[in-house]
Amino acid sequence: MSDSSFIPMRHYFESGATRTYSFRAEQLNRLKKAILHHENEINKALYHDLKKSKEEAYATETGLVIAEINYILKNLRSWILPKTTGTDLVNFPSGSKIYCDPYGVVLIIAPWNYPLQLLLIPLVGAIAGGNCAVLKPSELAPATAAIIEKMISETFSPEFVKVIQGDGATVVPSMMNSFRFDYLMYTGSVPVGKSIYQLAARDLIPVTLELGGKSPAVVEDDADIKAAARRISLGKFINVGQTCVAPDYVLVHASVKEKLVAHLKKEILHFYGEDPAASYDYGKIINEKRFDRLTGYLKEGTILHGGQTDRSRLYIAPTLLENVSEDAAIMNEEIFGPILPILTFASFDKALRVVQRNPNPLSFYLFTSNKRKEENWIGSLSFGGGCINNTVWQFSNPHLPFGGVGNSGMGHLHGKYSFDTFTRLKPVLKTPNWFDPALKYPSYKGKLNFFKWIIR
Repeated sequence: MSDSSFIPMRHYFESGATRTYSFRAEQLNRLKKAILHHENEINKALYHDLKKSKEEAYATETGLVIAEINYILKNLRSWILPKTTGTDLVNFPSGSKIYCDPYGVVLIIAPWNYPLQLLLIPLVGAIAGGNCAVLKPSELAPATAAIIEKMISETFSPEFVKVIQGDGATVVPSMMNSFRFDYLMYTGSVPVGKSIYQLAARDLIPVTLELGGKSPAVVEDDADIKAAARRISLGKFINVGQTCVAPDYVLVHASVKEKLVAHLKKEILHFYGEDPAASYDYGKIINEKRFDRLTGYLKEGTILHGGQTDRSRLYIAPTLLENVSEDAAIMNEEIFGPILPILTFASFDKALRVVQRNPNPLSFYLFTSNKRKEENWIGSLSFGGGCINNTVWQFSNPHLPFGGVGNSGMGHLHGKYSFDTFTRLKPVLKTPNWFDPALKYPSYKGKLNFFKWIIR
């Protein structure tokens, strides 16, 4: 792919057209209007790709983008303004300000599991920051990619925002080999994230990586088991487990395991009925490759519930597994599907050791009524973000930064953090001309004591 298709974007950014508050606000409102106008088409596309109901599509995709736009529009004017900050004695009587500067032309690469919001929420941040953006939707969710391209091409000029389709393994390196983007945002798997990071590092392109990992749900013996089962079931089985912040496995105190399993079974039945394949609220696996990988995990433990599969419909029932070895593949790879291993622990040290086998999870979920245990767990682990007595809902709060750490990624999104991601701090010191002491200029001989007094 030639860089000629992106050069007009560079020129458009350098013209200064994207920098004003009025322009950014207008583009965000246009994006919001376009999403609402195409909502029925979006719903059909998400159903085609992932069998999402229109309610789930709004709650986990469209609605989150609209909420992000609304939140940023309420605050954008104040965020754009330069911030006055302090100035040290050395620079008296200068003044200091920090400007939030857009990067330029940014590349946003999205995954297939939430193919709309994981592409458009970063776009909202990029527009708010004053950038131009190239969007690469996932080819594995083709219906959603098509409606996104249609919507973007109708809404924005190609010099400002454009969509590039195709096989990511080919298209992304081609783009990055032919054009130096000013910022890169990637959401997806750890192996692909590492490859993209290497491509970006060659040209010193700053990046945000939202990856994944094995996010545990720890259930202590003093937890509200009924509430824990309900909230774990929701977080795990929404979008058929194809959620980066889903609980990847449960680590439950041995004394309450049977009670938790019983309630998990009840909640699965309550949510999806006797036949989840026919449920209005239960989707499908994205493709046959993913289906085959997931069904392989079913052999690595004892099925407590579920386990039914149908390759022709890309269906895997909500499944609970026990007797899973810590060395099994399912305990060393991100599952990304509707299979929930259940492990037990008897002591904090043992539980901590299990979690630390796969360090730096994107999310951590703890169920307890004990404040000391809560603080002990939070203080002992490094993780991207999480919940106490809940799962996945931290993602929906625009006041909380969303992002990973270590293997689960770097950088943050949502609300002000999206704006911060797509801008850089540009500090400026302004010095008046009326005060210009000779002590600051050579010769410095004999001025050491003065320097020691003023620089401290």
